[in-house]
Amino acid sequence: MGPCASRDGHGRLLLQHGPIDLIIEMYGDRVEVEQAYSQAQTVFHDVLEDLVGELDVLRRPLEAAYPMFQRAIARNMARSVWPLRDDYITPMAAVAGAVADHVLAAAVQGRDLEKGFVNNGGDIAIHLSHGAYLDAGVIADLTVADLTGKVRLEYSMPIRGIATSGWQGRSHSLGIADAVTVLAGTAAQADAAATIIANHVNIDDPRIERAAANSLDPDSDLGALAVTVAVGDLAENARRSALLSGLDRARGLLAQGVIHGAMLSVGDQVATVGAVTAPGLESRESLS
Repeated sequence: MGPCASRDGHGRLLLQHGPIDLIIEMYGDRVEVEQAYSQAQTVFHDVLEDLVGELDVLRRPLEAAYPMFQRAIARNMARSVWPLRDDYITPMAAVAGAVADHVLAAAVQGRDLEKGFVNNGGDIAIHLSHGAYLDAGVIADLTVADLTGKVRLEYSMPIRGIATSGWQGRSHSLGIADAVTVLAGTAAQADAAATIIANHVNIDDPRIERAAANSLDPDSDLGALAVTVAVGDLAENARRSALLSGLDRARGLLAQGVIHGAMLSVGDQVATVGAVTAPGLESRESLS
């Protein structure tokens, strides 16, 4: 089945093709919004085909040579993961965010809009005009719908992407984070960084069950790496140790300018760095 387009009860544009599900909402003059939706729908038609065309290389882990791609989405993926190459990472770590970036860029091109976003399963690309802002919800547990808090993103801030990763999310994780939410310059950058930070929220403990990624998904870009499939009742010091490991990686990425903020959580323990500490965030427990 090819790409499908529909509207939800709020008038937002929904685009679906294979594993890709987008929620798109734009704000502004009705004619401008409808034109933006039309442009998003047009560019979305070829997104999955473009990814499949370079999938073999996109699944390969980064090595010494910078990966070269033909298509725009794949090139964005490569740019976003390259600063993270000290860890095991493939361009696929940025795929959801890069798709959101690509569709957003097409939607807003030439349009006069107040603000808008493209949400690809929680990895969100954001458009803001001068003076506009967007309130983004932050969660501490991917299995619970309740928001832990929110962050107001303003036009003057360098943040145009949000992404969340965790061991119970859509993709496999090497770590035990319930959720790692990252704010970055693009959705692809946020997506890749959230993956890496979530991988670092980790400890060795017999109560953590792991399996080879390719035993769960033969096509996984993680190959035979051990990913988390279950987390038992961990002691407080074990959760804290795992969180501190991820926090150290997040602080390093913040210092390098790769990210602008992050929230990490394991159980009832929450840590924040950078812009996520803005007023309005209500974390259950702050870890410094």
